[in-house]
Amino acid sequence: MLAPGTPAPDFTLKTKTPSGLQDVSLGSFRGRKVVLLFFPAAFTGVCTTELCGASQFEGFDPETTTVLGISADSPFAQEAWAKANGITVTLLSDYKREVIAAYDVVWPDLAGLGPSAARASFVIDREGVIRYADQTPTPGDAPDFNAIRAALDALA
Repeated sequence: MLAPGTPAPDFTLKTKTPSGLQDVSLGSFRGRKVVLLFFPAAFTGVCTTELCGASQFEGFDPETTTVLGISADSPFAQEAWAKANGITVTLLSDYKREVIAAYDVVWPDLAGLGPSAARASFVIDREGVIRYADQTPTPGDAPDFNAIRAALDALA
């Protein structure tokens, strides 16, 4: 996975909004702190807990920080999952797994279904540089939100 101090690779991915599919680019958040949460699959237990928690996490100041969830799920599945679970974090579809590969967080085989995103988190500073990076040992492990919060606080 990419290490702290590395410029964060820019990307443009799709999200589903009430008005249709929309492109979201990492570069459009320059000047803000960004948390990227890569997760294996919508509608799974740990992923639901993680993204519901991120939606309510007090350490993410919406005035200065953007949180983006990224998986290989379609934007339509992500939208249904978010609605069913009250997830408010912007979810981005890396359907082609290109961003997952660029950040080197590919989980080679998720439950016999093939490659997916590993559970990984990155904190990116206002200039687009990765300042925190972590990947859990297995897809069943939750990210360390305390460490993410500490990384965000260090950027204040």
